[in-house]
Amino acid sequence: MKKIYSLLLMLFAALIVNAQIQDPVKVKTELVKLSDTEAEVVIKATIDKGWHLYSTDLGSGGPVSATFNIDEISGAEVEGKLIPKGNEVNKFDKIFEMQVRYFADNAEFVQKIKLTASTYDIEGYFEYGACNDENCLPPTQVPFHFTGSTGLTATAASATTAATPVADNNEIIATENIAQQSNEELAPDYLWRPVIDEMHAFGDEKPTEDMSWIYIFVTGFLGGLLALLTPCVWPIIPMTVSFFLKRTKDKKKGIRDAWTYGASIVVIYVTLGIVITAVFGASALNALSTNAVFNILFCLMLIVFAASFFGAFEIRLPSKWSTAVDSKAEATTGLLSIFLMAFTLSLVSFSCTGPIIGFLLVQVSTTGSMVAPAIGMLGFAIALALPFTLFALFPSWLKSMPKSGGWMNVIKVTLGFLELAFALKFLSVADLAYGWRILDRETFLALWIVLFALLGLYLLGKIKFAHDDDDNKVSVPRFFMALISLAFAVYMIPGLWGAPLKAVSAFAPPMQTQDFNLYDNEVHAKFDDYDLGMEYARQHNKPVMLDFTGYGCVNCRKMELSVWTNDKVSEIINNDYVLITLYVDNKTPLSEPVKVMENGTQRTLRTVGDKWSYLQRVKFGANAQPFYVLVNNEGMPLNKPYGFDESIPNYIEFLQTGLDNYRK
Repeated sequence: MKKIYSLLLMLFAALIVNAQIQDPVKVKTELVKLSDTEAEVVIKATIDKGWHLYSTDLGSGGPVSATFNIDEISGAEVEGKLIPKGNEVNKFDKIFEMQVRYFADNAEFVQKIKLTASTYDIEGYFEYGACNDENCLPPTQVPFHFTGSTGLTATAASATTAATPVADNNEIIATENIAQQSNEELAPDYLWRPVIDEMHAFGDEKPTEDMSWIYIFVTGFLGGLLALLTPCVWPIIPMTVSFFLKRTKDKKKGIRDAWTYGASIVVIYVTLGIVITAVFGASALNALSTNAVFNILFCLMLIVFAASFFGAFEIRLPSKWSTAVDSKAEATTGLLSIFLMAFTLSLVSFSCTGPIIGFLLVQVSTTGSMVAPAIGMLGFAIALALPFTLFALFPSWLKSMPKSGGWMNVIKVTLGFLELAFALKFLSVADLAYGWRILDRETFLALWIVLFALLGLYLLGKIKFAHDDDDNKVSVPRFFMALISLAFAVYMIPGLWGAPLKAVSAFAPPMQTQDFNLYDNEVHAKFDDYDLGMEYARQHNKPVMLDFTGYGCVNCRKMELSVWTNDKVSEIINNDYVLITLYVDNKTPLSEPVKVMENGTQRTLRTVGDKWSYLQRVKFGANAQPFYVLVNNEGMPLNKPYGFDESIPNYIEFLQTGLDNYRK
C-alpha cells in the first residue's frame, strides 16, 4: 500500500511539474547506414508554432548553438561538422548585435560517421537552444545510443535514448525529447527540495496579456487618420460624398452607395495585406524586415518620399493607370462601378499613403503572424473610409469641413521630417548588421535631436520651403505641435551621455554601441552560484531573488534594460535582496559529470548551465527564461514567480510582496 501511495504522489508531482514545463521541440534521432564504412546520424526536430530552434556555429555571446556531442564511441569515428538542413532563417538580432540563424516549424541536422570496425557503439547527445517571443529554454540535451554491426544489409541501425534498452540491430527506434522532470537526486541539501506546491499556494504566475493584435489595429487606424490629412485624400472627400448624394434622387440609395464605397476601401486594403502575406509568407516577411539590404532600400525610399514632401519633386503613379480604372468605373454600373471608384482613390492617393502603408507593413511583419498585415490594413482602411460614410450620413457636416490650404502643406512637411527620422531607424539595422559603426547610439540621437528641433522651428515659421505660403501667423494647433517637437528634442539630449531614454529605446541602437556613457544606475548580481548566494543570504538574514537567465535570452536583456533600470526597482533589488543570477546556458564544465534521475529517466549534468537548469525544473517546475523567483534564505518561496512582463508597477508589486511576506 505504501508503494502504491508513493507512486501516486510521484505521479501527482510530475503532473504539477509538467503543467509549467514547456516542451515546444520534439526531436527524433536515427542512424542511417550508407555503406559498410559510412553512416549518418540524422536528427529531425518538429517545432511548435511561435518557437524557433537555433542553428549551428553561432559563435560566442549569442544564442545556444545546435551541437553534436559524443560521450563514448567505439568502432566508428565522427567525420566533419554537424550540418543543418532545411529552411534556415538568417537575420540580424539587435539584442545580440550579431547575425543569428534558426529554424521554424521543423529542422534537420546530419552528422557523418565513419565505421571502422565490424561492430560499433556510439553514445552521446544532441544539444540545442530554442526561444519564442517571450521565453527561451535552457540548453536541452537529447541523448542517443546506437549500436550495430557493419556487416548488416539493413539501411539503418537502431537508435535509443540513454535510458532505453538497446533495440535489435535491424530495428529503427526514434528517440523523442520528452521534457519531464522529477525531484530526484543531485544533492541532499534542503535548498534543492521542490517547492512547486508552495508556489501554487501564492497563485499561478500572471500571464502576460497579448495586446499585439489590438496594438497593430490601433497603429493602422492612426496611420489611416494621418493619411486622411494629406493633400492626396482630404480634397477628395467632399467631392466623392457630393457625387454619391447627387447621382440619384433617392437619398437612401446615395447613402447606401457611400457606405458601399467605404466598404470597398476596406476590402481593397485588407486584401492587400492578405496578398502580401500569402505571397511572401509571415516568416519571410519577418526575415525581410530585419534583412540589412532591405533596410537600406527602405531607408532610401523614405528619404525619397521625404524629399518629395519637402517639395523637391512630386511622386505619382502613371496617370494611365488611374485613368483606365476611372474610365472603367464610368462605363459600368452598380457595385462594380463603386468598387472601381474606390480603387481609383487608392491609386491616386498612393504618393501620400504609400510611405505610411509601407512602414506599417514592415513593423507588423516582425510579429511573424499570418494575419497581422491584414489586421493593420483593416485599421488603416477603416480610418480612411470613415469620413466618406459619416459625411454621407450627415451631409450638413460638409459645410463645416476645413478647406484645403496651407495647413495641409504643413502636415505634408511634418510627415517628411518623420520619414527622415524613421529612415535613420532602418539604416541603423543595416549599420549594426555590417558593423560599420557610423550610426552608433549617440550619432543616431544627435541626428534625431537635430531633426525634431528643425521640425519645431518649421512649425513656428522660422524655416520655409518653396511651396509654403508667406503667411507668418502661427495657429494654436501648430504652436502646440512645435512645442511637442522641441520638447522631444530636448528630452533626447541626456541620451548623448547615456540616459536610457525609454521612449525611444525601440528605435535607437542598443546602449552597447554608445562610446561615452555616464549612466550607472544598473543592477548587478551579487552571486552567480546558488549555494554560495544562499549561504551569504543566511549570514546576512536577507531574502533572495533568483534570476534564471541565459546569455542567449533576448527577453532577459529586455527586462534588464526596461525594468531593472527603474530607480525604484534597482533600489529594492540592490538594497533589500541578495540577487543570484543563474545562467542556464553557462558552458563551464562541472568538475565531474553528475548523474540524476528525472521521472525515471537518467540524465547527465555536464556543465554549470545544466546544473542551474536542473535546479529550475526540479525545484520550481519551470524551464523557460526569464524566470524570477523570490525565496527566503532557506529556499522557500515568498511570492508567485514572475516571467516576461515589462510592466514596472507589476514588477515593483512582485518585489514588495516578497519583502512583506519575508518580514512576516
